Amino acid sequence: MTTKRLTFALMAIGLLPAQGQTAESDSLKTATRPLHEVVVTGTRNEADTRYLTQTVSIIDRRQIEQAHNPSLLPVLTEQVPGLFVTSRGILGYGVSGGAAGGISLRGLSGGSGQIMVLIDGHPQYMGLMGHPISDAYQSLMANRVEVLRGPASALYGSNAMGGVINIITRKMQEDGVKTDIDLGYGSYNTLQSEATNQVRKGRFTSIVSASYNRTDGHRPDLEFEQYGGYAKLGYELTKTWDVRADLDITHFNASQPGSLDAPLLDADQRITRGMASVAVENRYERTSGALSLFYNWGRHKINDGYNPNAGESPLDYRFHSRDNMMGLSWYQSARLFQGNRLTVGVDWYRFGGEAWNKFIAGERDGEREDIVDKTQNEVAGYVDFRQDIGSWLAFNAGVRADHHEQVGTEWIPQAGLAFLLPRDANIKLTASRGFRYPTLREMYMFPPQNPDLKPESMWNYEIAFSQELLEGRLSYGANLFYIDGKNLIMTLPTPHGSGRINQNSGKIDNSGVEAQAAYRISKSWAANANYSFLHMERPVISAPEHKLYVGGSFTQGRWDLSTGIQYIKGLYTEVSTNGNGKQEDFVLWNIRGSFRATNFLDIYVRGENLLAQRYEIMAGYPMPKATFIGGVKVRF
Repeated sequence: MTTKRLTFALMAIGLLPAQGQTAESDSLKTATRPLHEVVVTGTRNEADTRYLTQTVSIIDRRQIEQAHNPSLLPVLTEQVPGLFVTSRGILGYGVSGGAAGGISLRGLSGGSGQIMVLIDGHPQYMGLMGHPISDAYQSLMANRVEVLRGPASALYGSNAMGGVINIITRKMQEDGVKTDIDLGYGSYNTLQSEATNQVRKGRFTSIVSASYNRTDGHRPDLEFEQYGGYAKLGYELTKTWDVRADLDITHFNASQPGSLDAPLLDADQRITRGMASVAVENRYERTSGALSLFYNWGRHKINDGYNPNAGESPLDYRFHSRDNMMGLSWYQSARLFQGNRLTVGVDWYRFGGEAWNKFIAGERDGEREDIVDKTQNEVAGYVDFRQDIGSWLAFNAGVRADHHEQVGTEWIPQAGLAFLLPRDANIKLTASRGFRYPTLREMYMFPPQNPDLKPESMWNYEIAFSQELLEGRLSYGANLFYIDGKNLIMTLPTPHGSGRINQNSGKIDNSGVEAQAAYRISKSWAANANYSFLHMERPVISAPEHKLYVGGSFTQGRWDLSTGIQYIKGLYTEVSTNGNGKQEDFVLWNIRGSFRATNFLDIYVRGENLLAQRYEIMAGYPMPKATFIGGVKVRF
């Protein structure tokens, strides 16, 4: 790393947002300052954000409900600097060719498995393809979302190379029964519906949700239909032990018309994704931890379609796959002495599946052509150590030893300092390593496969500054980061030029600045903004150079209104082999509002792209102009 790059990395300043829930953890009872916002993603146990050395953005339940959107990802695109999610229409992302829902964070891609999505700390990626399924992350399940911007591989292993999105599920806090029903309808025959029932009685808690969403889409053959269900049960065995179990299932039917210059017919998908987990948790005065078992599965049936304009005929086969991921996770955190917190943990993952083509016409009708049938194991242990020095400094260091049965063992260190300054100011410095093992798709599926691939890896260097003023009503900050990565997996010509093969030949040389601010003007008025600038030596699709969001909200009496403007500049939708590409710039204005007609009935409306901008996020897939959804929410 050059002196110039190191200097740039050490110039960084960062922001931790000032909204969200607060809860007290055992390790924070000795703090001499008032308790601030608490997160779990960066430490496994609850930690005050002032003592956390990583950069975290938090989206709370109010922000999720205020969006009136069945999908979580559009809210994250607005509220999290440096994060961007691709889209192709009003509802639904799909999979395979022409799919949207690609998550980019600081130029690293969830579609490549470099960003990990968690539900209550459990990884959520396909066993074969190694990437998250964006249509599975619905608003109905989420109490809050914590986005750790930067490597989290020391705690979460492979796929957390560029950061994590942790969806923390809902739990009723007070005794009683609550039921919510949400019905909305709008542009392009779009319907969104959800019903949620929550119960708490003594030591028992439950939440059960079901949803149905559909749209005709703004282009022919862009239909999308989704069924979802979520259930979570919990029981407090004692004051210090509790157990919980949950189940989440999503099924969607999606079609995609292809790009404008290469239209497709019969490009359809039938996808089912599921997740189940059970966990036993303990919480004592000086120690806390959990043991959890989870199982993710998927069933996919895909017709890639055909282009009649290019003389193609309907495909005589369908792609099928089943994948799964099983995991066992244990950690225990203890306060050994004043200001100390030591966490140790073990993770075991078993992931894999099978894929095949099934012929439906011609001489091979009914035959099955196998593509892959393979399972692999990964086991890891980690240690995370934090020491508070007085009331002004927190030191954090950790290391993970991660073993993949085929690829080998990776050592993942991270370290950071958090300085707690007067007037609620923070300065944080972090150096952390991230990595990603090659997926089964990259090693064994389709012609570029290469079983000899090595892990991708990167170092992230960051410094962050944040401050709260006016008794917490105003918060602001900014951060600079530098990413130095190597061994990225790319599909390139073979050394002898006889074909193309996956190779560890790519590099990352990204740097940028992120800023965020929030101001509670009065009891009724609030404003927030965030901005990110990303410099990439090598352009990456769906990672905008500039992203700015400015929003405001008004809440008084029965009215709840919010609006925001998002500016995107330098978004690559295509990149050629010589580094050139097609870029998009656009401005989006969205507005949401609700009115409480009675104690049990709300009426709401959501309008997006009200400036009727013509733009593309994916090359050849124009986005809709202004769209509207209106509906009601009933509570009893």
